[in-house]
Amino acid sequence: MSTQIFSAKKGKITDEIKLAAISERIDPKKLMKSIAKGHTVITKNTKHDIEPKAIGSLVSVKINANIGTSKAFNDAEEEFEKAKIAVKYGSDTIMDLSTAGNLKEMRKHLLDKIPVPLGTVPIYDICQKKSFLDATEDEIIDVFLSHMELGIDFITVHAGITKNVAEKYSKKGRLAGIVSRGGALLYQWMLHNDKENPLYSNFSEILKTANEFDVVLSLGDALRPGSLNDAGDYFQIAELKTLGKLVEIAHKNNVQCIVEGPGHVPINKIAEQMKMEKKYCHNAPFYVLGPLVTDIGAGYDHITAAIGGAIAAMNGADFLCYVTPSEHLGLPSIEDVRAGTVATKIAAHAVNLTRFKHLAKRDNEVSKARFDLNWKKQFELLLDGEKAREIYCSKKSSFDSCTMCADLCPMKLSKIK
Repeated sequence: MSTQIFSAKKGKITDEIKLAAISERIDPKKLMKSIAKGHTVITKNTKHDIEPKAIGSLVSVKINANIGTSKAFNDAEEEFEKAKIAVKYGSDTIMDLSTAGNLKEMRKHLLDKIPVPLGTVPIYDICQKKSFLDATEDEIIDVFLSHMELGIDFITVHAGITKNVAEKYSKKGRLAGIVSRGGALLYQWMLHNDKENPLYSNFSEILKTANEFDVVLSLGDALRPGSLNDAGDYFQIAELKTLGKLVEIAHKNNVQCIVEGPGHVPINKIAEQMKMEKKYCHNAPFYVLGPLVTDIGAGYDHITAAIGGAIAAMNGADFLCYVTPSEHLGLPSIEDVRAGTVATKIAAHAVNLTRFKHLAKRDNEVSKARFDLNWKKQFELLLDGEKAREIYCSKKSSFDSCTMCADLCPMKLSKIK
């Protein structure tokens, strides 16, 4: 089975590239060349019947929404609802981060019912059965193979945290520690077993199966900064350089990959962080969590992340992972998922407007409907028209205009007669 990057290197425009190019309104030849260089990926496992999504340079900024159970809250049906809500409000992909319940059946259901690419973090499966510290290398690698064989489109592989860096971290640490769940598990495993990161030492095995099913590897940022203070420290940069080497290896083996990034970053350092990733990781698509621009926003971190996400995307980030109001506080509710998706979609759309002129049509139509005081049309066009209608109806007055200005509505007063 030929992967998208292999076909692109041979100058072949696959059906998936054609479909993605049509969706993005770009030249399929340009998209093919970007994929051949590893600057753009097509997220679609050969076993998953979905419309392919392009992530990377040339195309629009995409967003991802995380869902998933935990031992503290294990309700698979609610997680399915969260996935549907996220897709409804514009999420381009879903990541299932479940650690409790019937994980295989849950993923199968998501693959069958959710019409967008699905991502996972395979090592979480092991924690359900035993202590991760006791897992063998074969068990850790096998769980990655099982996810790819099932049809998962992209998987997080925390292969960039090496034993050498982990040992240095154990002597120094940082203010907010290791905030990546997968990163923390592998850090403990390496120190406990006195062995190299099995995902790093067995990377070639993961590549073989990724090549077979054309799975995109999302190279995980195990040492991403979890506070502004830790942004750009030795550990983050050391891992990023290792990820850059893994990107080269993946591309040589005709496997598509993206690179995961921060995290928490001061607003004035976001641009340099994006440029640094592109430099070290050979312009591979960059997938960022936020980044959050302040550490005091718990309860409103969908806003702190959207601010950082917009700046990151303007400076090269290609894929924004949503953050919900529950970040740092607990598992998100369905309403939290809605808020996080909308906030992140707004950040991505604001940047996409600077790249694609045709996207302004919807914004212009909203403006015209607003000027015409056509509330029904506005609600149909807005990203979350239901929320807007709810607010409007709760404050409706006897005037055609809203209660902000009533009979002094500037839209009415400025109409040319």
